[in-house]
Amino acid sequence: MKGVAYEQITYRLRAGEQRSPAYLTVNPQGLVPALEIDGLLLTQSLAIIEYLDQTRPGSPLLPSGAAERARVRALALAIACDTHPVQNLKVLLAVQALGHDEAASNAWAHRVCEEGLAAYAAMVENSGGAFSAGDQPSLADLALVPQIANARRFGVDIRWPRLVAIERACMALPAFSETAPQHQPDFIA
Repeated sequence: MKGVAYEQITYRLRAGEQRSPAYLTVNPQGLVPALEIDGLLLTQSLAIIEYLDQTRPGSPLLPSGAAERARVRALALAIACDTHPVQNLKVLLAVQALGHDEAASNAWAHRVCEEGLAAYAAMVENSGGAFSAGDQPSLADLALVPQIANARRFGVDIRWPRLVAIERACMALPAFSETAPQHQPDFIA
């Protein structure tokens, strides 16, 4: 969306490549993504997105008004803080380390995804426009669409018409459709 050329380096998370000594020099948290740009090394998706939004003109991802920006950030954070990290691979492996099997950890992820998406759906139910916060994709949509894909992986029925419509609007854009999980070099069905 920002027209930034990039080289993608893939780390197979299920193989633990993000915890290799070489990658830990890039991101000591052992998490993805990380972005090297403008002489900086940035981590954390929302920080990366906001940096790009502030330094690359065109296709703004945050509205101009303070109240609208706060609403978009709240939507993005509902996914990035309260849904995604509670069901990511690191947490699921911790659930298994506590003695639960993979089916139990996947049931946990299903529940977290379903609750998070239900809350998001309620937050955008009366918003207008094709996207989460109007007629242009925003930071909120960048958080939502990958979470919907992840929820499907755990068998969540995306039963909220507003979320289905937002996802459809996003996937009509190359920035979303070309970066969908199934188009990634490390995709496993």
